[in-house]
Amino acid sequence: MQVAEGVFVVSGAASGLGAQTARAIVGAGGRVVLADSNAAGGHKMAAELGDRSRFCETDVTDAESAARCISGTIETFGTINGLINCAGIATAGKIIGKQGPHDLDVFLRAVSVNLVGTFNMLRLAAAAMAQSAPTSTGERGVIVNTASIAAYDGMIGQAAYAASKAGVAGMTLPIARELAAHSIRVVSIAPGIFETNMLQGISAGVRDGLYESVPFPKRAGDPKEFAQLVLHAIENTYLNGAVLRLDGALRMGSS
Repeated sequence: MQVAEGVFVVSGAASGLGAQTARAIVGAGGRVVLADSNAAGGHKMAAELGDRSRFCETDVTDAESAARCISGTIETFGTINGLINCAGIATAGKIIGKQGPHDLDVFLRAVSVNLVGTFNMLRLAAAAMAQSAPTSTGERGVIVNTASIAAYDGMIGQAAYAASKAGVAGMTLPIARELAAHSIRVVSIAPGIFETNMLQGISAGVRDGLYESVPFPKRAGDPKEFAQLVLHAIENTYLNGAVLRLDGALRMGSS
């Protein structure tokens, strides 16, 4: 799948990994629909990227909202070639905390946004892609999801977040196998520590400790490096059904 002249929906595109991915797609000659619940941030990104982008206010957990995004993409650009799922939230909380048992609503929210939201966008985008004509490489579409190394190395306090991201990792292969019949590839990326708003919310001392725990290079990942891997996943036709760790060889400890 070529990025140039392709049409891609990026969820969570108003900030962080999603924003940088949208920039990379447009920079490579593609067109992008910026799907995010943050209207102010989404419109700002659309103004930055120009006429090769459109903002669509989207709640990934809502069936109708997500459906409007996908149908609006086709109405605006005529087709959809790819979906990059970057929308997500980070949560933290111990099972038995100072205030009592883990808040169930916090757990449900993490799973709803990170896992159900990813699946919601994916199912609708795949159905639309399946109706399109194949490209010169025989593909009808490509889907790139965002998991996390917490799916494998979850720390204390990350039960909700790790569970939601483990779900994303776990559904990658069965969905790739199913959508192969429609010539649609599915890949997930499991990032480690990246310089996003989520990381900036942590104290400087804790951040420095996290950087030191990365074998090499001893720093957080640059969102541009995430976007580079997304572009590669889009363009490498033989990459399918895989979960790719992008973490500087980091394996997180228990706390």
